[in-house]
Amino acid sequence: MRRTDPAGHGPVRYAPPAPEQGLPVLPRLAEVLAAAPDRAPAEVPGGSEELRHAASGYWRRRGLPTDPGRTAAAPGAAPLLLAVTTALAGDVLLPRPCPAWWAPAARLVGRRTYSVATPAECGGVPDPYALLETVRRVRAEGGRPRVLLLSVADDPTATVAPPEVLHETVEAALGEGLHIVSDETWRDTLHDPHDTVLISPAEMAPAHVTVLADLAGGLLPGDWPAALARFPDTPDGAELRARALDALTGLGAVVAAPVSAAAAYALAEPEEVTARRAAAVALHARVAAAAYRLVRDAGAFARPPQAGRHLYADLGPLRAGLARSGVGDAMELEDHLTRALGTPVPGGHRFGDELGALRVRVSLAPLTGRTPEERLATLTAPEPLALPHVQGALSMFGAALDAVRDDAPRREPPR
Repeated sequence: MRRTDPAGHGPVRYAPPAPEQGLPVLPRLAEVLAAAPDRAPAEVPGGSEELRHAASGYWRRRGLPTDPGRTAAAPGAAPLLLAVTTALAGDVLLPRPCPAWWAPAARLVGRRTYSVATPAECGGVPDPYALLETVRRVRAEGGRPRVLLLSVADDPTATVAPPEVLHETVEAALGEGLHIVSDETWRDTLHDPHDTVLISPAEMAPAHVTVLADLAGGLLPGDWPAALARFPDTPDGAELRARALDALTGLGAVVAAPVSAAAAYALAEPEEVTARRAAAVALHARVAAAAYRLVRDAGAFARPPQAGRHLYADLGPLRAGLARSGVGDAMELEDHLTRALGTPVPGGHRFGDELGALRVRVSLAPLTGRTPEERLATLTAPEPLALPHVQGALSMFGAALDAVRDDAPRREPPR
């Protein structure tokens, strides 16, 4: 019988976390974290001067000149987005699909959210024509569209927006008076940095873009919460930052001193940090490509993964086979694959996709090993896909897909 009661699958309380790299903490980062409790003075809302100076250097190296006084830090991307959304009065426009925590953060402060379809080339960025139509419809209904959230290197779709698509969307947003908030958490995890062009909207329209970055994307472990915001270098940007700091102060959202020290160290990008990041990105790129091939070989669909530690798969072409297993929507698909693979496989409904669409986000970390020791061995192996535990994990994933292929033979139960 189809399960129609979504109890236990609420999008806020049970929203999936960002994809983890699953690797052991870099020893030097652990040393910096452990030495930090003796530091003084105490941390403050918006981040210490040391952390904000480190953030300034990080963005400057990426072609975004940034004064430390135009930055702010928070203990994680969700409270930082909450503060920025609070400071930007008005309705929020989101690409569909989008990170699972975006809409709850906006709704928590009473902002209405509206989803906009993405173009065929990528996720993370609304189709410019769909964006214009949505803005006009919202205004006709009495709404006040004010904010556009987007991500040029996207969770969940693992794609990177082509510059020409991004430019058209930015132009459309500016023409409608929208302030753009660009989540650039995954910009440092490009699978093929030589052939993938990533441009920040802040390069195109610096006076109208606030940039967010969760350091769990490429620099810190996910359970060391730290995120950064870069505000426009304008009077409006200064006012926006001040209001966001008011919200962070009211929330008591302060980066813990040990995490702040580790974040400042990582943002300076010493050789051991960049080497670990490069190795991790190369590993995830190879595993993502292998998982992508399995999805396509099974007759399903996915955009080729270009960034991050995950794959967004559309199993719609396997609908008939899934129906034989009692799967008819994304919630049931999530349950089915989570049981089959023994690891959470969140459905697309958690990312704003339609419940009836059979889409899931597959995290790559479980495919690299089940223990920290296995994952570290995978990271350092010259041929990681040849390791038995990686082969076994990929085979399990492929078998789960093959089991629901429309042309899969029905097996008689054992007698």
